[in-house]
Amino acid sequence: MIFLQLFYTFFIIGLFGFGGGYGMLSLIQTETVYRHHWLSTAEFTNIVAVSQMTPGPIGINSATYCGYEAVRNAGYGELISILGSATTTIALVLPSFIIMILIAKLFMKYMNTPAVQSIFSGLRPAVVGLLAAATLLLLTPENFSSPSVNPWQFWISVALFVASYIGTQLLKINPIKMICWAAFAGLMLLY
Repeated sequence: MIFLQLFYTFFIIGLFGFGGGYGMLSLIQTETVYRHHWLSTAEFTNIVAVSQMTPGPIGINSATYCGYEAVRNAGYGELISILGSATTTIALVLPSFIIMILIAKLFMKYMNTPAVQSIFSGLRPAVVGLLAAATLLLLTPENFSSPSVNPWQFWISVALFVASYIGTQLLKINPIKMICWAAFAGLMLLY
């Protein structure tokens, strides 16, 4: 019985949990701690802390840990608790998976229509603008310093920025490799 309740609860959270993983945390807490009493507040706080430390989206990590703890707190053993983890994880991801399949099918069917092409023509400049805005938001003294405060850090930051741009855009170096090289350069600058 608890598995059906877990599946239903986390499916609904996955269906209506907008705003990413952090947006889902309050829904998960409300359902698991206050509504169903599967977890205590302290257990949920621990789950959030562990979810932030482990790789992957915090919403999915939290669902996985909540499923395990809820089934374990219901008196089941460790192996059955792992099934609780799988249940909540699948239930949380399933709505997005279904919606993306439906959108992809509709997109493939209508992608060459004038209406869809017009929508994408309007979206392209907006996406470029959003990326430019995100870039400008990162151009802060915390990231680059300033020539008057710390000229060494400022010019090194500018050089890394330019080198990353040239490497990814002109030399077509894989962005992951560029991130690794920039991290290595940053470590070298510590000494």
